[in-house]
Amino acid sequence: MTRAVIELTDIEFAFPDRDICLSGLNFRLNEREKVGLFGPNGAGKTTMLHILMGLLAPQRGHVRLFGETMVNGRAFDESRLRIGFLFQNADDQLFCPTVLDDVAFGPLNQGLSRDKARQRATEALATVGLAGFEHHVPYRLSGGEKKLVALATILSMQPEVLVLDEPTTGLSPESRERLVSILTGLPMARLVVSHEPDFLAATTDTLIALRGGRIVPGRLTPHAHVHVHEEGDIPHQH
Repeated sequence: MTRAVIELTDIEFAFPDRDICLSGLNFRLNEREKVGLFGPNGAGKTTMLHILMGLLAPQRGHVRLFGETMVNGRAFDESRLRIGFLFQNADDQLFCPTVLDDVAFGPLNQGLSRDKARQRATEALATVGLAGFEHHVPYRLSGGEKKLVALATILSMQPEVLVLDEPTTGLSPESRERLVSILTGLPMARLVVSHEPDFLAATTDTLIALRGGRIVPGRLTPHAHVHVHEEGDIPHQH
C-alpha cells in the first residue's frame, strides 16, 4: 500500500479580520507522487504550504507528516529535516554571511560533521549550476541566483519530499530550464505551486487547484496565444 507523506484533513484557516482562507481543505501526497498546485492569487496556496510546514496553525483540522500527527512544534521540527521547503521569496531562506554557510546550514542541523556538510553544500551548488559561488555574499546576488541558492539549501539536505512555492520566480529562461532538468531527475515526492502551466506540466504528474478554500481536481487546457520571446522580437503563436 502506498504510504502518505503529507496529509491535511479538514483544514480551516482565516487571518484576523479577513474572510476564511481555507475551509474543509483535504490533501494527501503519497511517496514518490508528484503534484502540481495552481489557483488564482489570494486563493491560499502559500497559506496551505505554511500550514503543512508548521509555520501557521490551522483553526481546525489536522496535519500528518510521514504518518505522524503534528501535535507540537517539536514534531514539526523533526519532520522539517525530511522535507525540503522552498519559500516563494528567497530572501526568507538566506540569512548567513556566505552562500556556502547558507547551503551547509541544513546538513549541519541534520547532525552531519562540518566537513560532510560542506561537501553536501558544494555538491548541491554544482547541481543548480552555481559551482564557484561558495564565498559569494547572498544579498549581493541577483534574484534568480538567490532562488537557485535557496534550492541548493534544500537539496543539500537530501530530503524525502520537496515542497516548492513558485520556484521559477525571478529565473532566467536558462535557469528555468536547468530547474526543470534538475526536478525531472529527482525521484522523491513533491508538491509544486506555480502560475506557469508549462512548468507544472514538465515537472509534475498530477494537477490540482485551490478554489473556494478547498482542493479540486485540476486541468490545464491547451490554447494558442501570441507572444514575444525575451530574446526575440517577432510575435508568433503555438
